[in-house]
Amino acid sequence: MAVYAIWNNKGGVGKSYLSFQLASEYARQNPSKKVLVVDLCPQANVSSMLLGGMLEGEQRLTEIHSSRPRNTISGYIEDRILSPYMSPNSGAGYVTQVSKYNNRIPNNLYLVVGDEQLEIQASRVTSATFPGPQDAWRIVHIWVRDLIVDIQSSWNDENTCVFIDCNPSFSIYTELALSAADRLLIPFSADGSSKRAVKAVLSLVYGVRRHQGDLQSDFFLESTRYRMVLPKIYMYIGNRLTQMNNSSASAFKTVVNEIGDEIWGVWQSSPQTFFTHPNGAPTPNNRKSFKAMFQYEVNDANTASVVSGALGIPIASLTAGQKNVSDRSITVNQSQLDKQAPNITQLVKNLE
Repeated sequence: MAVYAIWNNKGGVGKSYLSFQLASEYARQNPSKKVLVVDLCPQANVSSMLLGGMLEGEQRLTEIHSSRPRNTISGYIEDRILSPYMSPNSGAGYVTQVSKYNNRIPNNLYLVVGDEQLEIQASRVTSATFPGPQDAWRIVHIWVRDLIVDIQSSWNDENTCVFIDCNPSFSIYTELALSAADRLLIPFSADGSSKRAVKAVLSLVYGVRRHQGDLQSDFFLESTRYRMVLPKIYMYIGNRLTQMNNSSASAFKTVVNEIGDEIWGVWQSSPQTFFTHPNGAPTPNNRKSFKAMFQYEVNDANTASVVSGALGIPIASLTAGQKNVSDRSITVNQSQLDKQAPNITQLVKNLE
């Protein structure tokens, strides 16, 4: 079982959109596998897209949030708050088969629905790490791992791939996601703030110091203390990059290269932080082969990207023509689809 966390310490990089596209396309390419999305972002954007998009998806979210018991990630978190140090083995009860709500999604894709109630519960989750047994911090930080194990056990340990959409901030839920994942996908946009955010990922998760004496995060220190396995960097993805005129493209390329330099520097000092793929592939021995393995770029499909998310139709299944979005007719051009759909298809082929 592969568990991918999709995270960058910055909003606006298209993290949830990428989670939606990757999970949907992975399910399409691998019909014999079960695919699970765990929505750990309080905005629940990936849940909205999977359940049908901006209008239908939001309505379905409201229906699910109104259910009793609450069949969402917050329902499971409430179970764990009530039983913080002993798993109630209830995770399988919080799974939704997405195709029952959105027939554009393959029927092998399942979702633990996101919920804004996570924000309200956050302080109670954090407080559970202090009292209790000596290793309370470790036990609380494997709650999401327990959730995934419960679900896979209910599926008789079938071959499964998991995608976790994370909160942009380094919240307790981001920590739980990273403790559950074995692989990390880092989306970024080509701007200076993305570069700073990637630096923050490397520091917060892996303890990378920029200057002697820099403090390290409690997450890194406690994970080290309890010998917990951190997710390995699988890929850093320039997401929805805009193809512009030559001067703008040159500026974008500069930022992408600078972000690559940061991650390349970590490879040189700590190659064990990375997940070499595919299985059996030779270890990169220079910058070119490193980039070929770990860097990927997804072009922006402009209007087609917006329509894909708004209607809950994966980009690889979206067709050109007139689409109705909020009672407005919007044209999707084939040229727009051609910018991004092949990127997503090829990227997923590189996921194991």
